[in-house]
Amino acid sequence: MKDWSSLKKRYLRDNLSIRLGNLASNLSRIRSRCQKDNNSDVVKDLFRESQWFIEWTAAEAEIDVAAELVELQVQLACWQYSWDKIWGDEEKRRNVADRAKNWSDKVLARSGLLSEN
Repeated sequence: MKDWSSLKKRYLRDNLSIRLGNLASNLSRIRSRCQKDNNSDVVKDLFRESQWFIEWTAAEAEIDVAAELVELQVQLACWQYSWDKIWGDEEKRRNVADRAKNWSDKVLARSGLLSEN
């Protein structure tokens, strides 16, 4: 079991851009882990961790970013709720992977990290 309190303290030390980048990274990991048959539990953990990242970040984000994060959080909860059915169906799992990648790209773009160089 993760120590959510310690993770929260560490996560909140970073600025909003870095936090959004970390969330995008988690979403990318969801995509890649969906491609292997033995990663169901890993993906479920990434759903939960990503939901916490959103919880800890949305209040500090601009309203339009916060709204997108809430939409993402609902999507993660839906996947989490139906995960056993999704995992057993390769096409549904591939759809989750594709959507997680789209969300990752969107969150990373919102982070501003791509334009900082």
